[in-house]
Amino acid sequence: MLLVVAGVIIRNGKVLLSKRPEGKHLSNLWEFPGGKIKKNETPEEALERELREELDICINKENLKPITFTSHSYKEFHLLMPLYLCKEWNGEVRPMEGQEIKWIEPEVITKYPMPPADKPLIKNLLKWLENQC
Repeated sequence: MLLVVAGVIIRNGKVLLSKRPEGKHLSNLWEFPGGKIKKNETPEEALERELREELDICINKENLKPITFTSHSYKEFHLLMPLYLCKEWNGEVRPMEGQEIKWIEPEVITKYPMPPADKPLIKNLLKWLENQC
């Protein structure tokens, strides 16, 4: 089982997507920023570390709001991934690992090719955002 964490970064009503770089598993697909949870890390600590490494932003893990999760079997491993909402951070979002990033309207998120494990996240995220208005 592979434990990972992802964050929905929202600014001015737009969601941040990150494109997986060439050479990585599921390359060229769009995803929510995040990554693997290391041994002895909580999901919130892992997301705090991953967002600093990937996007050069500092978050306060106390401000993260869990909104949904996914459990998905790939051929090589089973993935379990919680998804957190992040609306506050310090610093400017910058792609630190050569990845492409894009701010998009939530309604068009389904137009971006994403890993299979992310599809249930999208449906739940859109429903959650709709209920917040």
